[in-house]
Amino acid sequence: MNVPLGRPRLLDRLSNQRLILIGCSVFLGLLFLAALAAPWLAPHDPFLVNLAVKLQEPTWTYPLGTDHLGRCTLSRLLYGARVSLGFAVLIFASSLLIGLLIGTLAGYIGGWVDQLLMRFCDGVMAFPSLILVLGLVGIFGPGLKQVIIALMLVQWVYYARMFRGLVMTLKEKNFIAAARVNGSSHWKIFRTHLLPNILPPLLVIGTLEMGWAIMDISAMSFLGLGVQSPAAEWGAMIHEGKSYIRTNPELMIYPGVMIMLVIASFNLLGESLSERFGVTKQPK
Repeated sequence: MNVPLGRPRLLDRLSNQRLILIGCSVFLGLLFLAALAAPWLAPHDPFLVNLAVKLQEPTWTYPLGTDHLGRCTLSRLLYGARVSLGFAVLIFASSLLIGLLIGTLAGYIGGWVDQLLMRFCDGVMAFPSLILVLGLVGIFGPGLKQVIIALMLVQWVYYARMFRGLVMTLKEKNFIAAARVNGSSHWKIFRTHLLPNILPPLLVIGTLEMGWAIMDISAMSFLGLGVQSPAAEWGAMIHEGKSYIRTNPELMIYPGVMIMLVIASFNLLGESLSERFGVTKQPK
């Protein structure tokens, strides 16, 4: 029996996509579980200050050592995952819901409603998102709550424009016209015909934007505008460890590696889903 020497390139590509999907999904799933179970997995109180063991190297008692205040680094990483992942989900879900509602409304109704909403979105998108977020945080004041509100107010416009374009394309299809002729309500058309066709792009955008949300939260905390001490968050941990970069660089390396791995996993997952569903990513 003749055994083929190699598989077709398309099958190799599909296999690689499947491996990436499985690997990234497993890693992110375990990380979310670890964040939820942080109170049981953390070996120590992440907020307990013990100067007697400050800047300690990894031991059985402190697997990743301690920081400049003697707090367990591993415990703070686990609790930091709760903040970074939890609030990234909140920012993404809230921004996406607002963008979905406004973008669908503008694309489906059209006319002056579409023009008014899209001109507002164009005005917001004319400025770099980071500059707008910094300006809003400057108005509201530093703090995690203010950063979350600022990010939600800025991010939804990108989703609104994307969903508006999708709806405008879909509403010209014959199956939408047939549904209107049959007397289907606007809500039924959206639920039965528009939403199922929007879900694949929504899934792709969701995985990609989760990485951006985590990076934005960490960046604001690193600048001292987001999570405030003694709360545990990866960006805040890097901010606290920068003073010890020469003597104890691991204080910055550990949270930095976590941010890098999570963002890379979300991006790889999003890229794989984009190719799998044939969805073209919209640049910001």
